[in-house]
Amino acid sequence: MPICTILLAVVLALNPPPAIRAIDPAKSKVQFSVTHVFVDHVIGVVPVLRGAVTLENGSAVPTNVTAVLDATKLATDDRDRNGVLQSPDWFDTAKFPTWTFASTKITLSSDGTFTMDGSLTIHGVTQPERLAVTIGGTPANPTYHAAGRIDRHAFGMQVTRLDPAIGNPVDVTLDVTLK
Repeated sequence: MPICTILLAVVLALNPPPAIRAIDPAKSKVQFSVTHVFVDHVIGVVPVLRGAVTLENGSAVPTNVTAVLDATKLATDDRDRNGVLQSPDWFDTAKFPTWTFASTKITLSSDGTFTMDGSLTIHGVTQPERLAVTIGGTPANPTYHAAGRIDRHAFGMQVTRLDPAIGNPVDVTLDVTLK
């Protein structure tokens, strides 16, 4: 066996390549909450279509994360509200059927949590966002809970007559399980 092959095998054994794990859409969810003068808080869910998490060998802290959400299946507890949110006045899901997130920086804290900076695209507009993330599960099968707050006006949605009745900051939580 050539020495190059042996050296490559040793290097790979000592430094295995990162593992790319798929996000499990059936076990993952994204939830949002926004204040509404007439309802107190509107809570909704946006399904995860797909995504991937890159993990270094032996670590549950990702080095990269991507996710795609299905805005056409956005759901609150009110069918009429769902239709309004999917309309051109708000998310315009016919024109922008998916939302995407791609991490740009992950910073580990001393307590084992981490912050994840990334680019979030909603309604055709991309904005930098930050999530605070905790790790659960086991080292072999980590789960993630992330929380953040986004500015809905920053995503260029048309302002409607109801805009003053609806809060601008939107709290977002994500629960992610890997396949």
